[in-house]
Amino acid sequence: QVQLVESGGGLVQAGGSLRLSCAASGRTFSSYAMGWFRQAPGKERELVAAISWGKIYYADSVKGRFAISRDNAKNTVCLQLNSLKPEDTAVYYCAASPSIATMTDGVEADYWGQGTQVTVSS
Repeated sequence: QVQLVESGGGLVQAGGSLRLSCAASGRTFSSYAMGWFRQAPGKERELVAAISWGKIYYADSVKGRFAISRDNAKNTVCLQLNSLKPEDTAVYYCAASPSIATMTDGVEADYWGQGTQVTVSS
């Protein structure tokens, strides 16, 4: 069992930065691939970034602007959001899955956080 709690969302102007954090409970955290998804109003949920054993995935829309990292000793995964755009506005969710491939294939993640709102003003 893994419980995920996100933090770090907020309101920022276009071009600004935010850092999202996801704290995980449970001894099996390191065995999971971790991902950040987002969902904007009226849009489908999309995978933004994911990280597992030496592999990292980014959606084309965030490449070069966002950076994902994890600390297995602290059971945390972070998402650094730079050069934010109004179209990055969404609720961001942390998720745990067996692999990056399962997330990119659209398989439902095993565990989800409650989400944190990111709003980028123009």
